[in-house]
Amino acid sequence: MRSQSKKKSTAVKSSGVTFYKLNVNKWEWRDAYHWLLTLTWSQFSAFVFATYLGINLFFSFGFLLRPGCIAGMQSWCWTDAFFFSVETLATVGYGHMYPDSLYGHCVATAEIIVGMFGMAIITGLIFIRFSRPEARIVFSKSLVVAPFNGQPALMFRAANLRDQAMAEAEFRLMLMRDELTKEGDSFRRFYPLTLQFDRLPVFPAIITIRHVIDKTSPLHGSTLADMERGDSRFIASIVCIDSVIPASLQTHAVYTWRDIRMNHRFVEVYSEIHQGAMTVDYSRIDSTEAVPEATGF
Repeated sequence: MRSQSKKKSTAVKSSGVTFYKLNVNKWEWRDAYHWLLTLTWSQFSAFVFATYLGINLFFSFGFLLRPGCIAGMQSWCWTDAFFFSVETLATVGYGHMYPDSLYGHCVATAEIIVGMFGMAIITGLIFIRFSRPEARIVFSKSLVVAPFNGQPALMFRAANLRDQAMAEAEFRLMLMRDELTKEGDSFRRFYPLTLQFDRLPVFPAIITIRHVIDKTSPLHGSTLADMERGDSRFIASIVCIDSVIPASLQTHAVYTWRDIRMNHRFVEVYSEIHQGAMTVDYSRIDSTEAVPEATGF
C-alpha cells in the first residue's frame, strides 16, 4: 500500500525535506514547457535528439508504406526513406529523390509542417535556456553565533561570484521549528528573523548578514538542545537584480541546528591595498575562528 501511494505521488524537495504530494491534479500537457526548462543541458540535448530521431523514423515508415511514392527511392529501402525524411524535415531541398505521387506529397507536406513548428519550438526553448539568468551567489556552509556590539548574533555569509555587482539585494532569514500547542499537539511555526540590515543598493562581493539575539528574538533563551528537540531549520534567501541583463534573481540556502557553530565568528576576508582598493579572499568565506569568551542564545 505504501509503495502504491509512492508511485502515484509527486516528490518536491524543499528546506531539506522531501514532500510527497498525494492525490494531486493530473499532469497537463502545458506542464511540458516547465518540465523542459527544468532539465539539465545533457537531458535536454538527449530529449531533442530522441524527438528528432522519432519524428524521422515515423515519417520514414510513412514513405515506405507506398512504394513508388518517392521518385528515385529504392523499394523498401529504409535508409533511403530515413534520409529523405531528414531532408524533408529540415526543408533543405531534394537531390535525385522527390515526391512523385499525391500520397508522397501529402506525407512530405505534413512532415514539413511538423519540421517548421518543431524548429520554432526548439529554437525558442534554447533561447530561453541560454537567456535565463542564474544567480551565482553562494552561502556559507554554516551559521555562527558570536557577540556583536555586546549581544549574541546569529550570522551567515553570502558571496556574489559575478564580475559585476548585483543591484537592490534583499536578504531574509526565517526560522522554522516544531512547538507544542496548548492542546499538546506538535505544530510547525515560522518566524521571520529581524536582520541588522535587510537591503543593499549594491551587492559587489561578500557580505555577512546578522540577526541580533535580543529579548524580542524567537531564539532568545534557546539552547542547541532546544533547537534539536524542535527540529529547527533556517532558510536564508536573497533576491537581487542582475545589472547586466537586467533580471530579478532569487536563491536560498537551508541550514539545520547541526550547522550552527557556537562561539565562532567568520574570519576577515577584506584587506585594504591602498585607499579605494581592497582584496576579497573568497577561499575564506566558510572559515571561522573561536571567540575569546563563551556566548549563547
